[in-house]
Amino acid sequence: MAELNVNPTRMELARIKKSLAVATKGHRLLKDKRDELMRQFLNIMREAKDLREEVEKGLKAANKSLAIAGSVLQREVINSALLLPKQEVSLEVEKRNIMSVDVPIFKAKMRTSAESDIFSYGYAFTGGDLDFAVSSLASVFPQMLRLSELEKSAEMLAGEIERTRRRVNALEYVMIPDYRDTIKRITMKLDEAERSNTVRLMKVKDMMIAENIEAKHKQNA
Repeated sequence: MAELNVNPTRMELARIKKSLAVATKGHRLLKDKRDELMRQFLNIMREAKDLREEVEKGLKAANKSLAIAGSVLQREVINSALLLPKQEVSLEVEKRNIMSVDVPIFKAKMRTSAESDIFSYGYAFTGGDLDFAVSSLASVFPQMLRLSELEKSAEMLAGEIERTRRRVNALEYVMIPDYRDTIKRITMKLDEAERSNTVRLMKVKDMMIAENIEAKHKQNA
């Protein structure tokens, strides 16, 4: 691991130790965030998987009825029947926060509350298969909306999981080892300097003692 390019002083040692404590705490928090994001992501994916199966089943039934209606009615009749819809849908988007990720909440608002307004035509010139196809699409629409909400949320959570994973790895495999190696190097340098100072002080003390002994010998002579 690389060491930080800093001067081996006690002030730098204290600063890096503080940085190591912050990085260690941040690493723990980010791991907890990553784990919670993964839990939320898996829950969403499980719900999306079940919901997709229901949506595909509903769309398959609607397409089947529409195909039957197309074999019975002329294309011009179907196009004319669906040309001017009575109902209108507006989409409202709200947000829900999941571990600092604002995932969308889709809400559909119908222009009218009458259920029969999904049929934009009279019943005189159309068959029941077309009615079933339209009602099937209308009934599966809330599920499609929820599915799109779940899939967009999963996409956003996956991106945040990847970003959090990179931060965790950077702290775990780069920053924290670098801080520890630098602390070790500075500590060794400071210990070495302290030992050198101790040796110098002992030498000075020995020299002073020798000078005192020599001075006493001169006085006695």
